Amino acid sequence: MLIRKAKISDVEDIHSLINHYAAEGQMLARARTTLYEGIREFSVVEIDGKLAAAGSLHVLWSDLAEIRALAVAPEYIRQGLGKRLVQAFLDEARELELPQVFALTYKPEFFMKCGFRLIKKEDLPQKVWKECVNCPQFPNCEESAMIIDL
Repeated sequence: MLIRKAKISDVEDIHSLINHYAAEGQMLARARTTLYEGIREFSVVEIDGKLAAAGSLHVLWSDLAEIRALAVAPEYIRQGLGKRLVQAFLDEARELELPQVFALTYKPEFFMKCGFRLIKKEDLPQKVWKECVNCPQFPNCEESAMIIDL
């Protein structure tokens, strides 16, 4: 198993993985252009040359980053890959000297197991008014807001 920064050659696999879960209503879809533009934020888990998981760490402000688009390929579910990727993002956030990381998720139990706690979305005005306001789910988003202090 290898956790590494994503490459341009990973975009199609990341796109397929994310949109597989989006089609099931478990996460928001991502356009290819968004993935190409944000490729430097993405990390992947590679097993035997195959992309097994992916996600990104997006810095919003001097004190806050978001874990986005976290997805594990169905054949690798419940093997700890998502948790390892979250830990890699938290380590990266510490290196950047960010005091908090949050996630908006349909799977709050997973993030609780990673040490996050539930908060109100209104406690994240940088996210809500910069990005959420443009989401097709706004204002009726059913994602839970989770945060961790580093």
